[in-house]
Amino acid sequence: MSQKRVAAIKIEDDPEGYPLGAFCIPAHYADYLEKIIIPLGVVKDRTEKLARDIVEDIGDGPIVALCVLKGGHQFFHDLLEWIQIIGRTSTKNIMQIRVDFIRLKSYVNEESTGEVQIIGNDDLNGIRGRNVLVVEDIVDTGKTMEKLLGELKKYEPKMVKVASLLTKRSKARIHGQAYTPEYVGFDVPKKFVVGYSLDYNEYFRDLGHICLINEKGKEKFKSD
Repeated sequence: MSQKRVAAIKIEDDPEGYPLGAFCIPAHYADYLEKIIIPLGVVKDRTEKLARDIVEDIGDGPIVALCVLKGGHQFFHDLLEWIQIIGRTSTKNIMQIRVDFIRLKSYVNEESTGEVQIIGNDDLNGIRGRNVLVVEDIVDTGKTMEKLLGELKKYEPKMVKVASLLTKRSKARIHGQAYTPEYVGFDVPKKFVVGYSLDYNEYFRDLGHICLINEKGKEKFKSD
């Protein structure tokens, strides 16, 4: 019997978190972080559970796993590794996992520009008639993902599901008025988070834990 599925794990608006000294933090980032809100081990355990849910739902037949770069690559790697491990002993018939990549850009510093650039794969004909799993690091307003899903729909996939490590909490999402993926690891407050490949102007991708950046960090690494 599979474990009961739960909704995204909610990280409170003012999370107590963990002190930076309680875990290993790269020295070059220590002065620019406020606190750890999701330790790496918790991220990895939650990723395993999401993988089990995905195999249960769409494990039959080939899957095209579409990674949204750059922030989604670590989550993508860990999630697919678990899907492959679980698939070996599952009653579901996972025949093949095809991997592809796309890049979306909508942020400068900590603000969304309101415009979405789709960069990368020009030929998505390989998703036609197939089950597609889009893997993203974080969904904020949902507008970026909605635009991507609109593009994917043109290629007539059999089914498209989205797995996001994080969703960022907003009034629209609380009231059911914002796009929410089918699979979500954690629901975080409307604050800028970094680590586990989530960046701030390309910094902090090499930080394992998911942390809140402090004001000193925002100033230090802001885009010119």
